Amino acid sequence: MIRRIPLALSFTFAAATLAVRPAASVAQQNMDDVEIKVQKVADGVYMLTGRGGNIGLSVGPDGVFVIDDQYAPLTDRILAAIRGVTSEPVRFVINTHWHGDHTGGNENMGRAGALLVAQDNVRRRLSMEQILQRVGRPVDTVAAAPEGALPVVTFSESITFHLNGDDVHAFHVAHAHTDGDAIIHFTQADVVHMGDTFFNGLYPFIDLSTGRSIDGMIAAAGRALAVMDADTRVIPGHGPLGTREDLRAYRDMLKTIRDRIAAEIAAGHTLEQVQASHPTAEWDEEWGGAFISPESLVETIYRSLGGR
Repeated sequence: MIRRIPLALSFTFAAATLAVRPAASVAQQNMDDVEIKVQKVADGVYMLTGRGGNIGLSVGPDGVFVIDDQYAPLTDRILAAIRGVTSEPVRFVINTHWHGDHTGGNENMGRAGALLVAQDNVRRRLSMEQILQRVGRPVDTVAAAPEGALPVVTFSESITFHLNGDDVHAFHVAHAHTDGDAIIHFTQADVVHMGDTFFNGLYPFIDLSTGRSIDGMIAAAGRALAVMDADTRVIPGHGPLGTREDLRAYRDMLKTIRDRIAAEIAAGHTLEQVQASHPTAEWDEEWGGAFISPESLVETIYRSLGGR
């Protein structure tokens, strides 16, 4: 069955097209019309959407815990949206990975008093110039972030925050969307923020230049599914709020496509031959009409699996 994404949510897909662009490129975009929308996910937990990666929010008497912060020009609007939910200050911002549509507001948030947290590789990536290669698009050079935008606290495998009546567990998933991905689990609220290891309703971007792999993406979904139950709500990096079954369908789709392409590579087929076989065909109408085209996904997976 094809699951249709409501047109009202199409802004989320448009926002994905700005993902990971260099700061200079983003600065040229007009964000005057961007509205930050707030959606309640569970008691004390919200999802904020605007332009860029979906933001997670925990509010309560211990202060505000934020997951990702989109772009610098949107910080005032993001903070205003948070003030519409709570008067408590932002104490922590955790980045799910290094891309600019998830970390662009770091410096502003840090200046406002938030402690910046991320996996070790996020700080490493942000602290130096990066070369960003996206299939079918020009190579971008991403400048190092300013000192004030760098995470102050980093972790290797996991970290847990005990606040607002919840135990918020962040854990690293290796070589998935990037080499610094973190998934955040609100254990009492039963909410999981996937970062860009989950694009809900559209084919994913797998960063060819910073430690990505299709196997890591599939494994990341599996690790998240292992901490979920039937009622878990899932905040994706891009796309609408999801469920465990949405994530399971996404994982199974990626696994099937991966296996088909691996078989083509084992048979000695070229990229052009693999693309001509249309290994994504049954999902293209549902997943392939937005940020990443079917051809781009096939090439990314082909390269990830060692195809030449």
